Amino acid sequence: MRVYGVTGWKNTGKTGLMERLVSEISGRGYGVSTIKHAHHGVDVDQPGRDSYRHRAAGAQEVLLASAGRWALMHELRGQAEPSLPDLLARLSPVDLVLVEGFKRGAHPKIEAHRQEAGRDLLAWTEPTVRAVASNVILAGLSVPVFGLDDTRAIADFILQEVGLAV
Repeated sequence: MRVYGVTGWKNTGKTGLMERLVSEISGRGYGVSTIKHAHHGVDVDQPGRDSYRHRAAGAQEVLLASAGRWALMHELRGQAEPSLPDLLARLSPVDLVLVEGFKRGAHPKIEAHRQEAGRDLLAWTEPTVRAVASNVILAGLSVPVFGLDDTRAIADFILQEVGLAV
């Protein structure tokens, strides 16, 4: 599977860019899946729900299924956090997996940047950042710079990078 990341510091527009890219690229007929890395504890389940009760009782995995979707929750219970390659291996094959986060991962990435976030660009020090999407004009970078909201051009760039452009 082809993998491309959207990275950046907190409050720089990563999730909005991800959402627009998924819509743009899937709208062009490509199969797209996503992986979102969270630095904080995350729980997609709610206390009191049956599936939550199964996990609380000690289940290693709980698969929740309905007519519209299914979700597999896997409890680490002290095991190490899985690597990006381990997580990718669990996905069904698609044309492109967009990854939000994993800023130090080996996969190519575009960095979302908002000047008001007040953080230095990862692109200065992170060689896997292949382009920057910013809400301000940036000069002096050795990688392409796109407008943060120029979804079409960013999608074109990513598809070219992963060999899916026609």
